[in-house]
Amino acid sequence: MGRKRCVGADCSKMAAGCCGVKKQKLSGSPGSGGPGGVGAGNGVVGTGHCGSDLGIGSSSTVVAGNMNRVNGLGGPGGSSSSTNALSPAPGGYNSTGISPNLSPGCGSGSGGRKMVVSAEMCCFCFDVLYCHLYGYQPPRTPRFTNDPYPLFVTWKIGRDKRLRGCIGTFSAMNLHSGLREYTLTSALKDSRFPPMTRDELPRLFCSVSLLTNFEDVGDYLDWEVGVHGIRIEFFNEKGSKRTATYLPEVAKEQGWDHIQTIDSLLRKGGYKAPITNDFRKTIKLTRYRSEKMTKSYAEYIAHRQHHHYQNGIGHPLPPYNHYS
Repeated sequence: MGRKRCVGADCSKMAAGCCGVKKQKLSGSPGSGGPGGVGAGNGVVGTGHCGSDLGIGSSSTVVAGNMNRVNGLGGPGGSSSSTNALSPAPGGYNSTGISPNLSPGCGSGSGGRKMVVSAEMCCFCFDVLYCHLYGYQPPRTPRFTNDPYPLFVTWKIGRDKRLRGCIGTFSAMNLHSGLREYTLTSALKDSRFPPMTRDELPRLFCSVSLLTNFEDVGDYLDWEVGVHGIRIEFFNEKGSKRTATYLPEVAKEQGWDHIQTIDSLLRKGGYKAPITNDFRKTIKLTRYRSEKMTKSYAEYIAHRQHHHYQNGIGHPLPPYNHYS
């Protein structure tokens, strides 16, 4: 099966969506296929879970004004009560504030190499969001690497971890500025959800995904479920070029095989005609891997408080001093 490494400008053009299935408000289960876009609670597979490069609308989920931004997952909002105080961290966390089962996602650290993604990146995203929502000055420059990577920031909420926002870019961005930008873009500008509010903070989970190892493949089946993310490019019934993508964990989480994943992506990208095997063979597919880290808000608070205690500070400081 022919394949080639996707490098340089070819990868920078891959500005399409990210990662998952918007669930129904009642059952939380995905429905049948449909075009991309917001979906107004119908929960269909392919409803706004990531998108194409052609702008916001019924079959595209890129944020208007930036062709490199892409929408992500979906789910209902949070509670109506609000608070101006940080929630205390519950028990069950180790000395770093990270729970014992906190681990990177699919494709992370493959091949035995040291991972780039870190828990500190998720903490930084929480800092950025918290400071924005409470009107603090933005957090200072973090200490983790500022190397450029394609990236996605995903927010989930509640015990059942419903999608609350997911937007990213296939263009490599320096991590400090990229995570600042996509933290707020995914939290406030995902067209499938209202902007995030303060009262939702304590129930949030933040995931940072760094994308690597892009390869163009000659066969649309030449990728592994649970290992590779895929980005497809195709022409719809009107001859318009469309794209759509799923991050590596999506197909495995949904229990899909190769064909089900491809067909869901086609529907998400706005393809409405019957899907035949001959049409699937016309798809241009790029596979990639990711490093992923997830932290809950409680873990974030515990991690940050531990940092201040170690520096001789007996009370938590506002998040923007976290890296001082």
